Amino acid sequence: MNSKKIDGLVQLVVLMGIILITCVAALAQDVSYNYAQGTNFSNFKTYKWVNIPGAEYPNQILDQQIKQSIDSQLAAKGFIKTGADIADLYVGYQVSISQQQQWNAYGMGGMGWRMGGGMATATSSTIQIGTLGFDVYDQSGKQLIWRGSATKTLNPPKDPSKKQKNLNNAVAKLLKDFPPPVKK
Repeated sequence: MNSKKIDGLVQLVVLMGIILITCVAALAQDVSYNYAQGTNFSNFKTYKWVNIPGAEYPNQILDQQIKQSIDSQLAAKGFIKTGADIADLYVGYQVSISQQQQWNAYGMGGMGWRMGGGMATATSSTIQIGTLGFDVYDQSGKQLIWRGSATKTLNPPKDPSKKQKNLNNAVAKLLKDFPPPVKK
């Protein structure tokens, strides 16, 4: 192969790699958590939903979907939801949506990496970033003992069943390490 074909092939491979990395990053959720060290989570069996003062909540339908998804994950971990005034844990969530500028650049032409020429265009678009925060409080000590958050670029599908599936996947990932693994 001559050097122009090799340069073109290298450029194509690099471009495809960047596109692949961008697509994977856009689909991924950023999940983090923190907890009160030394808390014995095995002592907790029941939980009750509480509203977090000053927190933002979505519409009533999405509120129920978020709670059902979290309830399902907690039940799978052996926790029992109660409507009683007293429970071992109080749990609550909050959501936030922020906007971020995304720049998309398109170029064509040119004769390799070091030679000028060609044309390029850059456009800007606004993307929405959604964050779901989930808080767990020790009812007896009135202390926050676990906090997790999941952040993702929002591009909700039109199909309600796909929305629910995406929400369930996000909550499963968020609660993967709740309760925290016991260190030996």
